[in-house]
Amino acid sequence: MTTVSTRGLPLARVRRALTTRRWRNNLVFWAMVGPLLIGTMLFSFGPLLWGLLVSLFESRLRIDLDRFVGLENYCYVLTNEAFLKSLWTVVVFAAFIVPTTFCLAMLLAVLVQNAAFGRAFFRSIFFIPTAVSYVIASLIWRMSIFSGLPYGVANQVLWLFKVQPIPWIGLAQPPVYWLVLVSVRLWLQLGFQMILLLAAMQDISPELYEAARVDGAESKWLLFRNITLPLIRNTSMFLIIMNIIHAFNAFAEFFNILGGTMSSAGMLRLARPPLVWLYQVAMNEQRYGIASAGGVIVGLMIILFTVVQTKLSGGLGREI
Repeated sequence: MTTVSTRGLPLARVRRALTTRRWRNNLVFWAMVGPLLIGTMLFSFGPLLWGLLVSLFESRLRIDLDRFVGLENYCYVLTNEAFLKSLWTVVVFAAFIVPTTFCLAMLLAVLVQNAAFGRAFFRSIFFIPTAVSYVIASLIWRMSIFSGLPYGVANQVLWLFKVQPIPWIGLAQPPVYWLVLVSVRLWLQLGFQMILLLAAMQDISPELYEAARVDGAESKWLLFRNITLPLIRNTSMFLIIMNIIHAFNAFAEFFNILGGTMSSAGMLRLARPPLVWLYQVAMNEQRYGIASAGGVIVGLMIILFTVVQTKLSGGLGREI
């Protein structure tokens, strides 16, 4: 920031100059921040407030404030068997996908960090799936890899081991469709989380490892447990919290793998998370008030799980 010498100038003139500079700085600030703030208010907070308002009205067949019902929509959602089953589905999904994604991303980050050659190549290869749409990946998983037909990629691999083809997306026991749902999300998320963990590891000073080796910590496991893991704690907690939020927002893979118009159409009843149930209530039954109430409940659940996880872990930004 440049400074202006005020020596020898009248006091009134100095004050005017400072006031003009302050107004100019404020004008530049709001010119840069204003569009972002307006966009956030219109496209983020606006829909949230409108959805909260609609949840208090019946709003059936059309999205308007026709008949006030208060908390009746919330009572219906919380006592609806299909919605409660969808909550259990997403809790089971989150309980498996969150630790699995984080642990595999950590493993990949450690392997790439300690690779003798080709680090840039491996970073690029693992990061590429991040650019793929959830919808496109789900369709590839359903129509090609786990199609359930003998020429599907997964069944072709099983055929090499003399195993009969499996209907991956169907009523087969055990429920192998969970493998399809989990594997597509792992493929899409691992690369991005690996890059974040790898960046956090590379930010650690090599002098800490050298000092630990001088003190006798030769084992790589000891170095990882006592130096690497504590110093990437904030990044780790951020990824775990984001994994929880993304798990409860699961929609695309369930809807496109278990739903659709192919042979798997109608299989959504096997594993239907809350967002898919709310989508069907809103778009198929056109009960927008109930769908909005369900959306508010799911949002509050995500906030609750995030706060609990943050409290149990000691919070983000804590000094080590």
